[in-house]
Amino acid sequence: MPKSLKLIFAGTPDFAAVHLERLIASPHEIVSVLTQPDRRAGRGKQLQASPVKKMALTADLPVWQPDSLKSKGAQSVLRSFAADLMVVVAYGLILPAAALDIPRLGCINVHASLLPRWRGAAPVQRAIESGDSDTGVSIMAMEPGLDTGPILSAYSMTIRDYHTGGMLLDELAALGASALADNLSDFEPLMSSAIPQKHELASYAHKIDKAESAIDWNESADTVWRRIRAFNPVPGCYTLLGEDRFKILSAHTEEGSSSGAAGDILSADDRGLRVRCGDGVLIITEAQLPGAKAQPISTLINGHRDRLKPGVQLTPPEEV
Repeated sequence: MPKSLKLIFAGTPDFAAVHLERLIASPHEIVSVLTQPDRRAGRGKQLQASPVKKMALTADLPVWQPDSLKSKGAQSVLRSFAADLMVVVAYGLILPAAALDIPRLGCINVHASLLPRWRGAAPVQRAIESGDSDTGVSIMAMEPGLDTGPILSAYSMTIRDYHTGGMLLDELAALGASALADNLSDFEPLMSSAIPQKHELASYAHKIDKAESAIDWNESADTVWRRIRAFNPVPGCYTLLGEDRFKILSAHTEEGSSSGAAGDILSADDRGLRVRCGDGVLIITEAQLPGAKAQPISTLINGHRDRLKPGVQLTPPEEV
């Protein structure tokens, strides 16, 4: 029978909620759930609870939403929980050294990459964008540096050509939740044998800037294709069709050279919209125009034949 631990859980988005759900079903006691303050979102800019808060409230767990954990007052509240361990999954707030030392066994983090590869905010998207062949989940003991702590365990998986950022994130959430449950079943020996990271191998996964989602057709078809996958569903990649934002959701590449300028539509039929890139050809198979839902390219061609025909050029916005 696994030893029951008193846990604080800290997380915010859907990725974290998957882990919280697994812990709720475990033998461990969750004494508090920390999540970021409610944010205004949507057309009406109404306050929205995070997925972790919704999950916690459904399970009648106490929720705490501090703006920061840097103050002595916040750290006093943390200390009052008398927790064995804090589990942090995509929380989004910095935990100062003083807070990390409060739980009896410290704090651990579930991170969606094979550390030290892709420390930082967007490890899943950057792995796809960079053409990595594999990724995974690392569970590490936390220390003040950003994703620098020693590794308790790591679980790998292959990145497939069909993976989008959203699909891969969902699969890694399931993998991470299972790994977390396994690690907590015999935690203290695992913690004592954690392996330091090789810091010289680290790379940083910068937060995605919306400007990155604008397609530059002078790049190679392979580069554009990987970014389309990585940024699907958020923030999504787009180009301009005339003055309209033309969002591209699915595509694949075609080797070989072609005449014309970067961004030129070479052909348009049921197989896709073939667009010349700086190197190679991108074949768009699903896209979206403003005010419409995402559609197969064959449907869009039927409805916009004059706009999506050979010779028309897709262009980047001026800032690219």
